[in-house]
Amino acid sequence: TQVEESAVNLWNWAVTKHTGSVVSDEQRAKLRFVACRLVCLCEGIDPPEGTIRRQILMCMKTGKGWIDIGKADLADGFLEIAMSSIEKLYAKLLKGSDGEADIHVHKADVEKNLFKVLSYQAESAVAQGDFQKAVMCVQRCKDMLMKLPKETCYLSILCYNFGVETYEWKRYEQSSFWLSQSYDIGKTDMKYSVGKEMQAKVLRLLATAYFEWDCNLYLEKALKAISLANQENLHPAGCFLKIKILLKSGASDEDINSAVAEFLHHEMSLDFCLNTAKLLLEHGRESVGFDFLKSVAERFESSPDLGKITLLHIEFLLQNKRELLAKQKVEEIVIGHYTGKQLLPEALNQLHIILWDRAAKHYEAKSYSEALHWYNYSVSFYTPGQIDQNLAKLQRNMASCYLHLKQIDKAKEAVKEAKRCDPNSIFTKFSVYKIAVMEKDTDKAVETVIEMGKLAEKSSQHEDKLRVDENTGTNLLSLAAHIALENEQQVVAIKALEYLSEHLQDCQQLFAALKCLVRLMLSKVMAENEEKSVTYGLNNTFSAAHKRLAGSFTEEKFTGDMRILDAHWFRKVAWNLAVQFRDYPEKMRDFFLLSFKLSQFCPSDKGVLIAQKTCLLMAAAVDLEMGRQQVTPSKQTELLTQALQHLQVCKEIWKVLKLTGDFAKDPTETLLLLYEFEARSKLNDPTLHDLMESVWEQPQIEVKTLEIIASLAMESPARYPVLCKKALKGALNLHRKQTVIDAEKFSKCLHSLISLSLPTGLTDLDACVLQEVWDYFEDALSVVSSTDAYPEVEILWLMTRAWNTGIFQYTVGKYKEAEQWCGLGMRFLNHLGSLKKSYE
Repeated sequence: TQVEESAVNLWNWAVTKHTGSVVSDEQRAKLRFVACRLVCLCEGIDPPEGTIRRQILMCMKTGKGWIDIGKADLADGFLEIAMSSIEKLYAKLLKGSDGEADIHVHKADVEKNLFKVLSYQAESAVAQGDFQKAVMCVQRCKDMLMKLPKETCYLSILCYNFGVETYEWKRYEQSSFWLSQSYDIGKTDMKYSVGKEMQAKVLRLLATAYFEWDCNLYLEKALKAISLANQENLHPAGCFLKIKILLKSGASDEDINSAVAEFLHHEMSLDFCLNTAKLLLEHGRESVGFDFLKSVAERFESSPDLGKITLLHIEFLLQNKRELLAKQKVEEIVIGHYTGKQLLPEALNQLHIILWDRAAKHYEAKSYSEALHWYNYSVSFYTPGQIDQNLAKLQRNMASCYLHLKQIDKAKEAVKEAKRCDPNSIFTKFSVYKIAVMEKDTDKAVETVIEMGKLAEKSSQHEDKLRVDENTGTNLLSLAAHIALENEQQVVAIKALEYLSEHLQDCQQLFAALKCLVRLMLSKVMAENEEKSVTYGLNNTFSAAHKRLAGSFTEEKFTGDMRILDAHWFRKVAWNLAVQFRDYPEKMRDFFLLSFKLSQFCPSDKGVLIAQKTCLLMAAAVDLEMGRQQVTPSKQTELLTQALQHLQVCKEIWKVLKLTGDFAKDPTETLLLLYEFEARSKLNDPTLHDLMESVWEQPQIEVKTLEIIASLAMESPARYPVLCKKALKGALNLHRKQTVIDAEKFSKCLHSLISLSLPTGLTDLDACVLQEVWDYFEDALSVVSSTDAYPEVEILWLMTRAWNTGIFQYTVGKYKEAEQWCGLGMRFLNHLGSLKKSYE
């Protein structure tokens, strides 16, 4: 009893809270579910009548609650309990009845609840798609209408709702059944009927269901239903649908005219009439349609919306290629505009759209004069001096037509008007640009492109609706470049492409623009030899390509393969430019470095690695060469440091490259060594000696390499006499090891070594040094004695140096050493040729 009481309290609480919108429909359904379940569980063996009635009510409302929130499957159980409880109640009432009269009263009492439960079960069945069960439940409800006539309206509307639901699910057969049921039920008792308007509504939907189900098969049924609907209650929707069905069936103009005549005598809105005319004309019923439009125009002659009829007439005349008649209609409107019969603003806007659309079609067909004719109609509706952005657009369109007709002066006038109305529009600037290109006014064209570029930039920074979106800006710049190229104005095209490349987001379009820009600049370099300004532009273009290649790619259209192909194209062109600028070291270096950077977006195959290695070697070589020129110490340090950086990267690439094949004859190893030695020696790098230690240990080092190292070691600002001497000694040893000594090369190497070891003018020399130098002279004598190829000038130099060394010893009183050195000099005398007598 306590549980039952709590359940009833919960139920009542849910009712009151729902009334105050405290709980939602779903929450109320859940609360009812709990309360109802508890009440059912508390039911005794023989519950009293009041308990059964309460249970019936609670189960019905709980079931209906679940149906209303779209959970019909949860309703079925409660509706079954309600049905069972109704049977119990009826049995209980019969038991306590006192005669025939009581039985009829009890039966009537129970049937009301039974009707409701059956209708709810029908709702649940429809929601769950159980058509047969729903039909059975509704049929039982229909059978009860004789005793419950007041429920006629309810059941008719219920069937209509079923028809609407199944129509929306496109179950046309079921929908037509339910709508037919709704109409039939509605006719059973006129006293409690839904009314003619509702019956007509049911029939219109029934006709629509037949029409959409299969118009050919159910045409007669659809026509019958819509005719009945119109008889019940004439409604614009019914008239429209009837005409629609007749048109679909291919009925004659006479039949359609009859259908139209049905509603002409009734009050119908202008919009309905216009929609009907559109329907007729769209289905090719010109005769009926145009006649109908005339009668509509007469009916609404005094309406301010009369212009809508004329516009529709014009539209369909144009669609049916009756352009001359359409022009006559437009001219009538123009005359009316200046004689007090103006169109309403909305209709006037619509007319402008029609006129512009027709003009655009002629423009596309290259009938520019005809396009101007239609644009001039539009101009007719603007007052002189009026400022309007649409007028600016109109004047720009007219200017385009004049340009195609080569009527430059008229085009200028039109653009002047456009500038007056909308001076800051990128489209207006574009019109000015086209005229400048046509007149070959390069300065004006470039100036206008710059203005367009700035406007495109503003539009990408600020979402200004009065300006132009970014895509439009890039499209116009692209078109500007195209027009310049068509008119062979490269300077203008370059400027347009430069701005375009700054704003393009589409990668494919961007790289196409950059490639075009590079080609144009290259042709300009070749034709006009304008290296400085054009090279700057090329650098910027390649930098833009590098920046975009380095960015992340989210575009599906721009694949990895496309990225690689573009990277290859730009790196190869940069390489070719570097070679082309061989007389301009700094430019050559910059383009080699650009080629290297761009190659980093290519797969690292052998060819790419060789190209990268060469680019970096060339860049380092240029920096070293520029460092040898007359530059400031700070600039020299900068150049040498850059060269070292290039060499470090190059060494890493070279390590990888050597793994790909045989590079025995490749000079890269030697060049890396010599370039690094020069850079470090001139930077006074403390790691230089460590570098050279690895060099001395190389078994296959060449004489030429050692001689260059010796030369570089003493080249200003470097000064490393010890390293120089060691390199020269190594070179001399290699010369001695040769099968046939190259006397000329040997003499030069020895000359350098003696000059370094025995500086001119020094008298106080260490005995060890003199002994070392003495050995070099002895080496020279042995070679001189064994060949006639030793240069005579070098023999003379050796003789003179030995003699002078003896004289220096003599002056300081070292007579024995003086005699030895002078004697050494005289030994060289015997090997002189034509000069012997002069010195003997």
